[in-house]
Amino acid sequence: MNSMRKNLLMVIPNLGLGGAQRAFHDHSVELSKYYNVTEAVFDLDLDNLYPSGNRLESLQVAGGGGPVQKVSNFFRRVRELKRLKKRLRTDICISHLEGADYVNLLSKGQEKVILLIQGSKTHDRNISGLTGWLRKDVLMPMLYKRADRIVCVSRDIIPEMINDYGVAPGKLSAINNSFEVESVWERAQEPLPPAMQAVYESGPILVTSGRLAIQKNQKPLLDIFAELHKTQPAKLVFIGDGELRVELVEHARSLGLRVYEAWAETPLTPEFDVYFVGLQHNPFQYIRPATAFVFPSAWEGFPLALGEAMTCGVPVVSTDCPTGPREMLAPDSDTPARPIRTAEWAKYGLLMPMLTDAATLAADQKIWVETLRTLLADAGKRQQLGQAARLRSNDFTHANTFRRWQKLIDEVLAE
Repeated sequence: MNSMRKNLLMVIPNLGLGGAQRAFHDHSVELSKYYNVTEAVFDLDLDNLYPSGNRLESLQVAGGGGPVQKVSNFFRRVRELKRLKKRLRTDICISHLEGADYVNLLSKGQEKVILLIQGSKTHDRNISGLTGWLRKDVLMPMLYKRADRIVCVSRDIIPEMINDYGVAPGKLSAINNSFEVESVWERAQEPLPPAMQAVYESGPILVTSGRLAIQKNQKPLLDIFAELHKTQPAKLVFIGDGELRVELVEHARSLGLRVYEAWAETPLTPEFDVYFVGLQHNPFQYIRPATAFVFPSAWEGFPLALGEAMTCGVPVVSTDCPTGPREMLAPDSDTPARPIRTAEWAKYGLLMPMLTDAATLAADQKIWVETLRTLLADAGKRQQLGQAARLRSNDFTHANTFRRWQKLIDEVLAE
């Protein structure tokens, strides 16, 4: 440990598989170039799938149990983090994810505290019920204003923090997520396994990547693809897994689509329409040769999957959801006051109507079908959009992002 450097503690509730955990790893690796970085988690119940090589501490406080146990665990975490901060002589503590934010703020001593907001809070449909009310109407408004600085991964999260949670504008900054641009492009050159290569050679390929979960909103994408498929031969490839796996597979079959499941003992052939290939060690080899990348999310932060698809040089088609896609694909445009109802052919990709409003869903899906049909018929436009997307992804390199992080941290430490 370099005694001349400031001591930076990074906190996240858990390790395991996820976009936040990947971002946590990137921050740990990059910020260790300038500070003494220690990582902390509530407990080690999940494997560390993104090891950084930096020191890792566990508060050794598990989750679970009934309401009384959860409250007890919460305050134990606050006590243990406070002790850890003192033991490490922490100068600044950065928390990733909301649960870690609360513990970071309530354990605050002389050290500076920065919160990293990875996604929209206002539009997050997982924040619901009594617990959601407690988080949105009590905890966030009461605690977030205690932070020395709050960093949002998208510019469009800043108004939420001001208007919905009462954070002073001067405490807020936007620093986008970064991607391993060079590494993603290099890994994207790996050839597909022969059986999958045969699938890709059999017709146009639409690919999407992400957890099979409510946020990613893949169900209406299947309806769109089923309608498109009636007049346009194509394949739809899902990369990822999650709690909605069974529901999505059943819905695809109910639409008359032939479904391949990687977890079933079925030979991989070009005879299927929809391919659920599960988690992939190298998803980029599936994305780069695709005809287009489709992204139907209901809400985001600054989506890694979309940025990595752009890095692969494939044309991207995304909902104009809160937050991130517009900032990535049409950075010079303002966020519209109302959801868009038509396709927007932006500079770096296609922004599309969201697929969450029951009153307009049929019309919005029709726009998607027509737009995808147009895109699949225009090889020149696809090439132009793919090249533009790859060029835009260079704005999201680690070097660009963490230069801004270092400047911000040094400013906070000097206050």
